[in-house]
Amino acid sequence: MTPAAWGDGTRSVRAGETSAVPGAPLRPSPVFAAPFHLGDQPPRAGGADAYARTEQPTLRDFEAAVGELDGGRCLSFSTGMAALTAAVLACAGSGDSVVLPSDGYYTTRLLAAEELVRFGIRVTYVATPEVASFAADGGLDGVRLVLLETPSNPQLDVCDIAAVARAARAAGALVAVDNTTATPLGQRPLALGAHMTVGSDTKALTGHSDLLLGHVTTADDDLLARLRGFRDRTGSTPGPFEAWLGHRSMSTLDLRLARQAATAAAVAEVLAGSPAVTGVRWPWRAQDPSFPLASRQMLRPNGVVSAELADEAAVAELLARTRLWTAATSFGGVHSTIDRRAQWGGDDVPPGFIRLSCGIEDTADLVGDLSVALAALE
Repeated sequence: MTPAAWGDGTRSVRAGETSAVPGAPLRPSPVFAAPFHLGDQPPRAGGADAYARTEQPTLRDFEAAVGELDGGRCLSFSTGMAALTAAVLACAGSGDSVVLPSDGYYTTRLLAAEELVRFGIRVTYVATPEVASFAADGGLDGVRLVLLETPSNPQLDVCDIAAVARAARAAGALVAVDNTTATPLGQRPLALGAHMTVGSDTKALTGHSDLLLGHVTTADDDLLARLRGFRDRTGSTPGPFEAWLGHRSMSTLDLRLARQAATAAAVAEVLAGSPAVTGVRWPWRAQDPSFPLASRQMLRPNGVVSAELADEAAVAELLARTRLWTAATSFGGVHSTIDRRAQWGGDDVPPGFIRLSCGIEDTADLVGDLSVALAALE
């Protein structure tokens, strides 16, 4: 079997590995260096490393692994927002137009309102469920870049990446997809026609709630060069220890996603069956409006569910009565969490809207604990 034919579990463990060396560790330790010996050769002679902001062996190992899963060439960044910023600003400049999701991660909208506009970049906001029809109707004419986020965060809507990519290429626009929620195992935007895939690796990809990392992957050499230049000049390179921990954590991605998805399926049904809950969203639930597209476009489900309780007090009561669901933001980690999104002020959601991130605890325990807490609200 070739690596391309391996399953998700094998690819998660083996991605980015080079040929085995007898006596060497299975995974090299991180290289803690900023400058490297130059010797009597010109800098970078023979491919030697010189300075870690622009070249670092531990980063290359991590990038090789992520790129293999994404299906392209990867550059790592210090955070997901650093990666997303690079994807936008390396491609768009003063006078250009970009299309961003109106219902995506709220810091993306802050980036547009506080920085992109200041640089003279025109911004159009389109909701995730509407972007495919917007593109088909000629909305991308004159647009330099369209950023998709699918499934969207936090409302978990899905858009047709391939349809938007076809329209964008016809209009001469670039397409970047924030693939954070799906992960490279759950969705491969490059194979669907996107130019770039972006991820906040802080979340499910590394999955232990102890790292800040991000990446951009592309199969286009010119785009890669622009992204690399932007990263090198702006200095958003991650540290080697973070990259090494990220590479190590990726090994269990397949196992974590499987448990999280199994729990999410059960949790979505428990929520849907409670009179205290409305608006349950999980794209892999047959009743979900995104189910037909998600089941066609995505490769596997994930562990993020959203729903709505009556109000802020109901969310507080739910959290007070559960032992296994922790109040915390972010998602994709090994701990199960509930985040009341309205408290952050950036999402257009009701006060009782919650995003649940299923961890890797036993499904039966999580479902039982949540059921008891919900019963107190009924």
